[in-house]
Amino acid sequence: MELAVTDLAGLRVAIDLGADRVELCGALEVGGLTPSPELTARAVREAGGTGTGVHALVRVRAGGFAYDADEIAVMVGDVRRLVEAGVDGVVVGALRDGSVDDAALAALVGAAGPVEVTFHRAVDALADPLGTLGALADAGVGRVLTAGGTDVASGLDALARMVAAPGRRVQVMAGGGVTEDVIGALLAIGVDAVHFSAGGRVSDPSAAAGGYGAHHVTDPERARRLVELVRG
Repeated sequence: MELAVTDLAGLRVAIDLGADRVELCGALEVGGLTPSPELTARAVREAGGTGTGVHALVRVRAGGFAYDADEIAVMVGDVRRLVEAGVDGVVVGALRDGSVDDAALAALVGAAGPVEVTFHRAVDALADPLGTLGALADAGVGRVLTAGGTDVASGLDALARMVAAPGRRVQVMAGGGVTEDVIGALLAIGVDAVHFSAGGRVSDPSAAAGGYGAHHVTDPERARRLVELVRG
């Protein structure tokens, strides 16, 4: 089980529930961005010795996953800093012309060194995610986060094909719209892991001045329900 969190409170929920990993990120309300150095350092310290790994998202901005040279250079530098901070893994992805950006991925994996690499939901923007699994494994990716399409409920068939792929060498982690109603179906097709945020939104009156909207937080009770369903 992997819980996506944006703050230390969410990390503590994950530790309390015995999650295997957190995906640490900022701004989940825009799909997640690279977490700050201080948040990362504190998360690594708090998670140390608990059995819950800290995997940091590396995403330089909101929007799509086709990056220019400057953005890739920033993300490669971010990967190095995150590894130096002690994360257990990084979560990356980059596309070019509708395919995996092989050069960018090689640079990101190279910067990650010995830590685990997950390829995030950029894979769902590809025409043939299933056909990409082998190439991702060859590039050094150990896990793919995928909904099998727009969300896991509509992507069950695609996820099942990924899980059943002959000679598969990457873990298939289902994420994207994971709810209480779909967890049983995900486990039934044999995904290797389930990723969810158990998120809620907090509105702060001070955000109105700039039109900033609400921010994401972890809902402890919803997280507990999802974890209990997985374990059950």
